[in-house]
Amino acid sequence: MDRRIYGGSAVANLILFLLFSSSSALSKNPNTSSGSGQINSNSVLVALLDSRYTELSELVEKALLLQTLEDAVGRHNITIFAPRNEALERDLDPEFKRFLLEPGNLKSLQTLLMFHIIPTRVGSDQWPSEDPGRVKHITLANDHLHLLKGDGKKMVDSAEIIRPDDLTRPDGLIHGIERLLIPRSVQEDFNRRRSLRSISAVLPEGAPEVDPRTNRLKKKPAPVSAGSPPALPIKSAMAPGPSLAPAPAPGPGGKRHHFDGEAQVKDFIHTLLHYGGYNEMADILVNLTSLATEMGRLVSEGYVLTVLAPNDEAMAKLTTDQLSEPGAPEQIVYYHIIPEYQTEESMYNSVRRFGKVRFDTLRFPHKVAAKEADGSVKFGDGERSAYLFDPDIYTDGRISVQGIDGVLFPEVEEVVESVKKPVKKVVQPRRGTFVSLCLLHRLNL
Repeated sequence: MDRRIYGGSAVANLILFLLFSSSSALSKNPNTSSGSGQINSNSVLVALLDSRYTELSELVEKALLLQTLEDAVGRHNITIFAPRNEALERDLDPEFKRFLLEPGNLKSLQTLLMFHIIPTRVGSDQWPSEDPGRVKHITLANDHLHLLKGDGKKMVDSAEIIRPDDLTRPDGLIHGIERLLIPRSVQEDFNRRRSLRSISAVLPEGAPEVDPRTNRLKKKPAPVSAGSPPALPIKSAMAPGPSLAPAPAPGPGGKRHHFDGEAQVKDFIHTLLHYGGYNEMADILVNLTSLATEMGRLVSEGYVLTVLAPNDEAMAKLTTDQLSEPGAPEQIVYYHIIPEYQTEESMYNSVRRFGKVRFDTLRFPHKVAAKEADGSVKFGDGERSAYLFDPDIYTDGRISVQGIDGVLFPEVEEVVESVKKPVKKVVQPRRGTFVSLCLLHRLNL
């Protein structure tokens, strides 16, 4: 996140975006007045993206907040509290920063950034004195900040203003602050996700036991120690007919404190759509097949899944013949689902340690091969191979989604027809044959 020139690319992107949006707006509504909230190059938003606060401006871009901030600047004269770069680079908890940058936590990142902006212009000369105490202001995140003064220092909540009136523009101003401000809602969301990860590795307890002689469940479930996997293999849980799968696994979420597989599958599909480049995979799971429902049921029953998701460019290479056969989309997706919980780190460590690794898939009995190649994980062989392209798109302890750049197919076993070679048979003479021939010859004479 280092830049030599403050926000050069960000400013260029913003100017192009503003030119396009303003031209399209004028073409749709030619009667729009010039004071409709359009931003010029002297805007505080442009100043932010071209300022010393490069870490904050990058987060604004990643949070897709340019349009929202453009609308806010068009309606209000705003005040931005910008943390110094060191507060976002070195002082911030790495785990919390990783949480903010995960695609599934975009709302938390947006809330965090909007918490640093108030729709009111408050200069350093308008700061409350120590006598009246602190003054409350509502932020663009619909939360509250408190401006106060203590020991001769201007404060916003618990952060000190180190660069008052650092950048001033007609439509707003920017104060530099020493640390990041974290709203309570974002902190609670982070704590909730962290606690979920700490307990998500606990697998179901008390799952029914299968009688190996009859392949049926025993009437009385045997006690199962904590961390044991489901009693039935996932192949049996997917079998048609009466449900033989174990009871829902105890865990967080859900109405009865079970794993809410349906919600987790919806969450990861929404993450795929928002991440971009995986719309075809999401369309197959939701619209063309009922695999999303089946995956939700498996997760609710205690199973874990790793999805190798081909990107849209790879899915576009599929031919009509490959998709026209009945059940072809399901079989293709089944081959991309591994009934294990794997992350980019765990798969790479496996192929580094063991060389070529073969993972089970839901397309029984086929397995997908993986090996190390070019510092990454490569699945399959030859033309039907794919690289791990977008690692850890979604990971919640039950479902892991890894983006790949190709569609995988099982290895085709070449059947070589055996050629029958002529075998020279040696006839063994039977006892008495020569005598019989001699007698027959005399009778004929």
